[in-house]
Order: sequence, then C-alpha cells, then structure tokens
Amino acid sequence: MTTSSLDLGAAYPRERRVSRFVSVAIVVVILALLVVFFVLPVLWLLLAPTKTAGELVSQFPLSFGSFSQLGLAWQHLASFQGGAIFVWLQNSAVYSIGSLILTLLTSVPAGYALALTRFRGRKLLLSVTLVVMIMPSAALVLPTFLELNLFGLIGTVWSIILPFSFFPFGVYLVYIYFATSMPRDLLSAARIDGCNEWQVFWRIAMPLAKPVVGLIAFFSFVNNWNNFFLPYLVLPNSEQFPIQVGLNQLLSSTPSFNPVAGKGLNITSPELALAIIIAILPVLVLFLFSQRALVSGMLAGATKE
Repeated sequence: MTTSSLDLGAAYPRERRVSRFVSVAIVVVILALLVVFFVLPVLWLLLAPTKTAGELVSQFPLSFGSFSQLGLAWQHLASFQGGAIFVWLQNSAVYSIGSLILTLLTSVPAGYALALTRFRGRKLLLSVTLVVMIMPSAALVLPTFLELNLFGLIGTVWSIILPFSFFPFGVYLVYIYFATSMPRDLLSAARIDGCNEWQVFWRIAMPLAKPVVGLIAFFSFVNNWNNFFLPYLVLPNSEQFPIQVGLNQLLSSTPSFNPVAGKGLNITSPELALAIIIAILPVLVLFLFSQRALVSGMLAGATKE
C-alpha cells in the first residue's frame, strides 16, 4: 500500500467527522430558532396572567408571578361587559359545530361522488373545487358579504354557518381517499348483493372512511373556530361575536393599546393573555383527544388499491 493511499484513507474518516459535525450544528441551530420563535412566546403567554402589567415589563419574561394575580386576572376578565367572554365562547361553539355538521353532510358525499361516479361536468366541478381551495379566504369575503346581504342574512347566525359549511379542502381530501384507497371490488359486490347507491355509500363507504372524516372534522372545526374576518364584517352586535372577534374588542379595551377606550377598565395585558389562552383551549383539547384519528386520517389514501 502506497503512502498516498494511506493518506487518502485517513482523510475519509476526517471528512465524515466534519460532515457529521456540520449536520449536527445545522440541526441544533434550527431547533434553537424553533425554540426562540415558537416555544418561548407560548411560555410567556402561559406565564403572563400570573403577573401584573407592571411586572410583565419589569420582571424576567419567563418568571412566574402568583396564583392570586391569576385569580384576579380571571375576575377582571369574567366581569368584562357582564361576562361577555362566556357569550363569545358559546357563539363560537354554535357557529363551529353548526358549520361542522353541514360540512360533513356536504363534503363527504361530494368527494365520494367526484371520485367514484362519472357525470357530465365532473372534471370542471373538481377543477373549481381545487381553485377555491387554494384561494385566500379573505379574497372571498367581499362577494360572500354581498351575497349574504342580497338574501338578508347579515347579522344572523346563518351568515356565519352557511359560508363556513362549504369546505373545499374537505371535499378534496375525501376525493383523494375514495379515488385511491376504496376497493372497487367491494363496492361492486355490494351492488351485486342488491344494495342501491345510497346503501353502498352509507353501509360500505362511510365505515371505511372514518379516519378521513375525522380529519376533515378536525380541520373544519379549527378553521371555523379561528375565523375572524367574515364574522367581523357581518355581525354588528357584541352579543353575536365569536371569541376571535371578541378578542379584538377586548384588545381595544386594553389601556396599553387604546388608552382612551380602555380608561377605567380592569383589562390589561395579563387579562388579555388569559383570554387568548381560553380561546385556544378548545382547539388544544380537541387536538389532544383526536391525535390517533388525525394520524389515521393523514395516512388514509397514502396507499393505492
């Protein structure tokens, strides 16, 4: 073995060590950025209601205040406009659940029909669904507002529930699932046994599609719960606001952001942080209890027949 080959062999382990060190360093930097921009703000938000507005500025940002201050922040928040936050939470639940029910009643049959039936205009309808799916929701607010105003629905519950009920992303998910994972032989066997199309859909297709239905239900609920722009435009009264629009009103009543309107109120930064935590709790609880269904739904359609 020559000297040059020995030097070359010794260089390879050194290059591998350098490459591994660079890879580890890149991973560490990415994780550090994730911690700084995502984890630390969440920790600050969780700890903010335990301190006063002055302590939020003067003390270490990630320090814990006191449970007494947390209770005081809760009292101030619960007494705001006679318990308006509870009304907002109730409104959000009504809007989100009502839209969710209609979403499942429309998205699942629509995706099934697009995937397993052939009719005139099918490709055009699928293309329109895809286009609407990728469009920003804010771009559809103005035409939706004009349509609701034409039918006299502005300021009613239906002005929120009906626009949220069409969920093109859900239609596309169901379409992908039935187009790629539904055994055609199973459906054909059911028809041979005497099932009509409704029975095939309800007794055969729906039980097999439970994972993707759960996935659609989760995304639809989260999308409806977090929607702000349309309810802000079509709902004139605070008693009709969902929690996201209510947070905006709460923000405008905070002296730190609006010294004039917030003067004399007990709503400060800790109360605002507590309201934000309460607003995201339903989605967090839903996510924690539906992780298995979400994973199954995400894997649904990953394999072909």
